[in-house]
Amino acid sequence: MLRRYSTLHPKIQKLKEMLTTVTFSLLLNAFASVLSAAEVFRFSSYYGNHMVLQRAPAKAVVWGFGKNGAKVVLSLSGFQEEFSTTVINGIWRTTLKPVEASGRPYNLTASQNITNSSITLTDVLFGDIWLCSGQSNMAFTVGQVNNATEELALASEFPNVRIFQAALVQSGEELIDLAGVEVPWSLPTPELLGGKKFSHFSAVCWLFGRYLYKTLNYPIGLVHSSWGGTPVEAWSSPRALHKCGLENSVLHVQSYLEGAFVKWNSTVLWNAMIHPLLNMTITGAIWYQGEANANCNRDKYNCSFPVMIDDWRMAFHEGSGGQTPLDFPFGFVQLSTYRKNDSKDGFREIRWHQTADYGYAPNERMKNTFMAVAIDVPDDKSPYGSIHPEDKQDVAYRLVLGARAVAYGQNVSFQGPFPTHAVLEQNLTHILFHQGIVSATTNDRFFEICCSEDKTCESDNKWFSVDIVKHGSDDVYVSTNRCPYAYITAVRYLWTDWPCKFKACPIYSSDRLLPAPPFILAIGKQ
Repeated sequence: MLRRYSTLHPKIQKLKEMLTTVTFSLLLNAFASVLSAAEVFRFSSYYGNHMVLQRAPAKAVVWGFGKNGAKVVLSLSGFQEEFSTTVINGIWRTTLKPVEASGRPYNLTASQNITNSSITLTDVLFGDIWLCSGQSNMAFTVGQVNNATEELALASEFPNVRIFQAALVQSGEELIDLAGVEVPWSLPTPELLGGKKFSHFSAVCWLFGRYLYKTLNYPIGLVHSSWGGTPVEAWSSPRALHKCGLENSVLHVQSYLEGAFVKWNSTVLWNAMIHPLLNMTITGAIWYQGEANANCNRDKYNCSFPVMIDDWRMAFHEGSGGQTPLDFPFGFVQLSTYRKNDSKDGFREIRWHQTADYGYAPNERMKNTFMAVAIDVPDDKSPYGSIHPEDKQDVAYRLVLGARAVAYGQNVSFQGPFPTHAVLEQNLTHILFHQGIVSATTNDRFFEICCSEDKTCESDNKWFSVDIVKHGSDDVYVSTNRCPYAYITAVRYLWTDWPCKFKACPIYSSDRLLPAPPFILAIGKQ
């Protein structure tokens, strides 16, 4: 983008030297659109009364629009120090000193000298900011969960968990500021949490923030930016797509809400609903998406999703002037279920690709991530279709366990059992897990053995269901289904769309809280 400008105005050149690449691109790309609005002195659209700014040790970035050349001074109630900056090309920006988290409300005032005007934001808290994004299971509101009345009634008990939501907007170009706000920074109310279905406010996001607040006991700011039926490509930048051999294109995506295929352009939600947030200092992000890619670039998802995480991390780090960590924690929900007795709808492959084909998170490819397994919480009675389970509490709870361990370094168990190796012992396959398990001997055939003369297992025709014969405190033995010894190649677990009834998969952690995720593993020989 910068190559279009062979000679830069001295003030723009100075600005470029001050800011990192993403931040400068963010400002310059919207230069023309900013000029008309620059005369209006204001904060950027995601600042407002009741907001949460990122707590110490990070520093909160504050920016807005004003008259070129004007001096803007920011002050925070209770602090003597002021922060001065100059409006360049219609934009002012500064970084506050670190402020510790507390329930104390502050006033944040910005003053512009040329117009002799000032704006004060009231009831501003400092805490942790979490971004929540994805498609319809993230957009699924608190008013849609299975005990909505009880959940909504709790809203007033958590005034220090504040909510903000971006409006649904698409753009063919990267926007500097949000084009619309669905929910400005607000204290939670039943009306805001239980609004129009799939509109506001996200149940997974709210429950995650509420559970996290009960652990941390300081303010949590939740920024919700999601859209139902969207593929990962819509949330990805062009540079991220390019790394996976994908280009800007029109995608035909199955809409589980509309029951038809709809068209989505790549990058349009990155441009309109993520790019404008990059200057924000955040703690981390949570993500619930993948259904739309079950039949759209499915085989690329093991690249496109991890690369999107990498790209968001880089962009938020640079956009915030280094205040958002380059490896900020990123949590995601592994897909739940959709259709019974269907192994060809793409869900089993997407679940695997969500982990970059490791089966667990974090891993070597996806460091500082955490995953909530949801395969054991199906819902065939959901009025919104089985693809939208009403139970979002378990998903949010499992995400919070991951956040506590990965983001906050707490000593809590957050992963279900995962196998370390599988070995053929006589006529049984012995599978050892990395932690204690609770299991059941069953002939429901959750396990399959690959019986292959040529040692390839791509075809489903080479996989045969087997039983759990016996189990111990950290291992299980499964039968080999009379497959010739030399042909036994691999074992896989929960490799269908809908393998279990509600919380009735065969293997859980020893405390019975976390299920083992789906996996595929080569079988060794003694």
